[in-house]
Amino acid sequence: MGTDSTLEAPRQEVMLVTGLSGAGKTTALRVLEDLGWEAIDNFPIRMLDRLIGGESEEQGHAKLAIGFDSRTRGFVPSDIIERVKELDARSDLALSTLFLDCSGAELERRYNETRRRHPMAQGRPVIEAIRAERELLAPLRRWADMVIDTSALTSNDLQQAVRDRFAKAPTADLSVTISSFGFARGMPPLSDLVFDMRFLDNPHWIDELREKTGLDPEVSAHIAADPAWGEAFTKIRDLVLLLLPLYAAQGKAYVNLAFGCTGGRHRSVHTAEAIAQALRENGFSPTVIHRNLGSRAADMLEGTPQP
Repeated sequence: MGTDSTLEAPRQEVMLVTGLSGAGKTTALRVLEDLGWEAIDNFPIRMLDRLIGGESEEQGHAKLAIGFDSRTRGFVPSDIIERVKELDARSDLALSTLFLDCSGAELERRYNETRRRHPMAQGRPVIEAIRAERELLAPLRRWADMVIDTSALTSNDLQQAVRDRFAKAPTADLSVTISSFGFARGMPPLSDLVFDMRFLDNPHWIDELREKTGLDPEVSAHIAADPAWGEAFTKIRDLVLLLLPLYAAQGKAYVNLAFGCTGGRHRSVHTAEAIAQALRENGFSPTVIHRNLGSRAADMLEGTPQP
């Protein structure tokens, strides 16, 4: 019985990004770069074949976002369309085109606000330059796979629109760091969310636990036995799992969670480890840092024992 040993090779994703000057092409390219694309702006169209012509394994997996507009050298829309049609026929490429559009009135307002010169002005009023460019780009707009009209979008709105359309998984590229620390030794300077775990019973005042840490099972068992632990942990975990995808959807690449207790050796360490495990179970890969784990246990730092 024969088997088909041929497997379809992965196709290189190539996106051409164009549109009216001032409509947001640069912003779109910047977001695509944040999403893992290799972004190149104002690339000479005549060299397009050379840029994506290589078929090495490494290049074949690279996602390319290539920006061009009326300023680009060799910009003739009909020629570009014909050239791209030839590339689109290749079995090793997955080609698409994104066109950024915008109303003439809004573009005129943007140029007047920034006092930038429209690339097609050449001594004529901005609105006439916009009309001329729109007419020039009309074939590309009709031919494009995707059109985003930015007339009513702020820069942040456009960034979000691009993320919504092209981000494969909102949390895939989110880097999460979980740290434990002791308030007595100073708060960490860069934290997005800080949780104070000093409401839990302090293992420092248990003689057999003082020299141990939140990584030891005896300390973990003591903390978990606190009546406040279960409900508090569940609510913190659920809050973090709610917020992380929302941060990712807003384009945040790094989130730092910090858990503090008095000395940074028991309650914060245990909680940081428990949250890290919960995140792993939900598809995240957090980095865990215990800032004060190696610090000396000191009664002076821990304050007065609970009655």
